[in-house]
Amino acid sequence: MPLSSTPTASRVPIAIPSLPNRKAKEATELALKDGKQLMEIEFPTAGLGSVPGDGEGGIEMTGSMQLIREFCDLFINPEKVTRTRIFFPEANEVEFARKSVFGGASFKLDYLTKPSLFEDFRFVSKVKMADRVKPEDEMFLVGYPYFNVNEMLVVEELYREAVVNTARKLIIFNGELDRIRSGYYPPFFYPKLAALSKTLFPEMETVYYIHNFKGRNGGTLFRCYPGPWKVLRNVRNKYVCLHKQEVMLSLKEVAFDILLSILLSVCKPFGSDAQHNV
Repeated sequence: MPLSSTPTASRVPIAIPSLPNRKAKEATELALKDGKQLMEIEFPTAGLGSVPGDGEGGIEMTGSMQLIREFCDLFINPEKVTRTRIFFPEANEVEFARKSVFGGASFKLDYLTKPSLFEDFRFVSKVKMADRVKPEDEMFLVGYPYFNVNEMLVVEELYREAVVNTARKLIIFNGELDRIRSGYYPPFFYPKLAALSKTLFPEMETVYYIHNFKGRNGGTLFRCYPGPWKVLRNVRNKYVCLHKQEVMLSLKEVAFDILLSILLSVCKPFGSDAQHNV
């Protein structure tokens, strides 16, 4: 049930944290206390004001890898490090991580897919999760599983086979799951992937999320667990809340029903009392 039924600007400025990993850590800890097992963290890698695609694909993946290392250093207690398994999309990413961002770390690094004979055509082989998981594993973190459509299907397998009916937890970090939510993958061609919106996603809690919209009617969809979903706009270097509700909005709803609606319905951006300097 929406907390605010009409898109109006809040008079209280809101600050999006400059260090989202610290807020993501706090939100995840609260979600764990509430018994959540499947969680999503999503925020831009190229800066808090960026959108997916602002950076080159490989650079964005490396940025996500660096953010994952930072998050793990903040979130995972030293005694839990060897019981934490971090999955990257493919074996090559694991090799790169060991030589760079995760060099010297004790985290277990693993992969979701492995190259096939047709790798040049983006064909890969799924890895059977039952063969990768060990009895001592307590926490799984999956990094940016969006390069190949098989990756999220393997994530679902990991959740069903190794997390459900156990005390384990699974965090999906920068998975760009909005591609699936928005229908980017046509159900006719990708029925299993599209089905995740009805099978896997309802069981998932989005604990920390930032998605930016650019342009004249730009803004930000934001959530920090256990708070509501908020649509924000940057006005004179301060974020103001245009709308908030308990359930996640689709990107289409934010773009057209709220941000564009605000642009069309007001003559000036906001009242003078809603504008503040940083």
